[in-house]
Amino acid sequence: MPYLKLADACLAYGHVPLLDHTDFLLDPGERVALIGRNGTGKSSLLAALAGGSGRGKLDDGEVWVQPGIRVGYVPQEPPFDMEATVFEAVVSGMGETSKILAEYHDVVHHLSEGSGDPDVLMTRMAALQQELETRGAWAYEAQAEKVIDRFGLDPEANVGSLSGGQKKRLALAQALAVAPEVLLLDEPTNHLDIAAIEWLENLLIETGTTLFFITHDRSFLNRVCTRIVELDRGRLVSFPGSFAEYQARKEALLHEEGLANARADKLLKEEEVWIRKGVEARRTRAVFRVQRLDILRAERQARRERMGKVNLQLDAGDKSGKLVAELECVSKSFGQRAIVREFSARIQRGDKIGVIGPNGAGKTTLLRMILGELSPDSGTVRQGTKIDVAYFDQFRTQLNPDSTLIDVISPGSDFVEIGGARKHVIGYLEDFLFAPERSRSPVSSLSGGERNRLLLARLFAKPANVLVLDEPTNDLDIDTLELLEELLAKYDGTLFLVSHDRTFLDNVVTQTIAAEGDGVWREYAGGYSDWANYKASVQKKEAARLKTEARTPLKGAEPARAKIDKLSWKEQKELTDLPEKIAMLESEQGELSRALADSRIYQSNPDGAQQAALRLAVIDDELLRYLERWETLEARSAAAG
Repeated sequence: MPYLKLADACLAYGHVPLLDHTDFLLDPGERVALIGRNGTGKSSLLAALAGGSGRGKLDDGEVWVQPGIRVGYVPQEPPFDMEATVFEAVVSGMGETSKILAEYHDVVHHLSEGSGDPDVLMTRMAALQQELETRGAWAYEAQAEKVIDRFGLDPEANVGSLSGGQKKRLALAQALAVAPEVLLLDEPTNHLDIAAIEWLENLLIETGTTLFFITHDRSFLNRVCTRIVELDRGRLVSFPGSFAEYQARKEALLHEEGLANARADKLLKEEEVWIRKGVEARRTRAVFRVQRLDILRAERQARRERMGKVNLQLDAGDKSGKLVAELECVSKSFGQRAIVREFSARIQRGDKIGVIGPNGAGKTTLLRMILGELSPDSGTVRQGTKIDVAYFDQFRTQLNPDSTLIDVISPGSDFVEIGGARKHVIGYLEDFLFAPERSRSPVSSLSGGERNRLLLARLFAKPANVLVLDEPTNDLDIDTLELLEELLAKYDGTLFLVSHDRTFLDNVVTQTIAAEGDGVWREYAGGYSDWANYKASVQKKEAARLKTEARTPLKGAEPARAKIDKLSWKEQKELTDLPEKIAMLESEQGELSRALADSRIYQSNPDGAQQAALRLAVIDDELLRYLERWETLEARSAAAG
């Protein structure tokens, strides 16, 4: 039995049908990727499947969800209360129980911090415990704490203080906190760095959760999905297998469609010529040919052509000098934190450089120093000559939401100049798939993918011999990504690319500057895969070296090692006594936990309950210390023996 079912679904915005009598099934254990061009309705389809809470509604048709299953949903821009804590945000999807859990967590936090009246807090905690036990909600709290820890989040942190990547982790944690059987994800890799994306890939595969997700990250797509579904002109077409298999089958289908359309157009043209013949021909025409002509006209009118491709052109302008920038032992720190430490590099005209590293590593800081926008604390930066820089901002701060599309591209003029040729701004916008009637629409009316296209259009409207692209791939569909790759590969200028799209990096860059941690940056030849393979081979060699050294110690080292590893009499006695001490603490821990589980203690002996809670915290610390010490002594004893 399927988990989700879409039957005869219809949805339209204006006169364009996004879903045109569409059917879909999601079976248990599947990991289905939904792909398609920007603006085809993928997010609307996902929201309709999420259902419930008025997230998305169909104009017609049916969404069926198997009774009793839990569905987790992560939209592109999850709505959060910026004043809430991480814990409150994670449990907010648990209905009325979430409010009680959040308050209980807050009371416990105040008790542990010693803030507030302890008597009042203990009384309130007892009441909340009773309510949570009645609802059977302790499992929810345990699950929430588990996912918060798994995503590396601080439960007490304010949501408003989180970065874009942390908010994406929070949204995923919120969805997983209800232990869903089905997870619906809209662009889950946006704002995540490469390490976080790879971690998420492993998590989704290992948990075995049934997935239906939208992504344009081809590496993520190939690793995670078991089936690809494409939304094309209102219909869903299924392609089992990998992205590479989808591309081959899709090319064949489009070729067949093109041939069929060409045959139909040729027949329609012939019949139109026939029907317009002289009077004598019209007298003798067969009724069936007239009827067929009417059918051909109707079919041609109803045919929905595949959306056109973006027409990308990039003018490198005048050549820069051969040297773009030279850095020698450059360092930069903010406070006590080293962002760049003694980095040296020589950037030459035509280099295509990928800059990779975790969020917050300092990629933007490094680029600003290379371009001369930021001075280093030490070291020297020498700039080349005739440098003209164009910058793509991942946060789209260059776009005024109140400006019209025309004003963004060419303020005060009706024309743009590309490669020495003048072009009307409306025609230029059409190259980027913006219809003429939308040319005076405000930026605020655009989707995320459309804003990225508009920013690219603005960027390419001016000649530049140094191009800086900071996360240009977010929200762009796969067709546009591939066109952008081709354009950048042919670009004669110098390119700096900050991206977490591994396939995009591999297809575009010739060198990689990678963050190695603690402010250390190193330059490598090739793209992301070349860097990753090199790092993996280094780690493999290091592991083999350590293994060899462990098997063949140096001469004269064995007696010294035996002397070091052998336990003293005092340590041997400590090792003998530790199991008994641990058992006693665990016994006391169990008694205190059972006592605190009885809500009556908070009314009859609130001071005793408070002391018991404090003692439990001390026992946890002591147990951890004893267990670590026991493990250390056991290891040394085994090595000496």
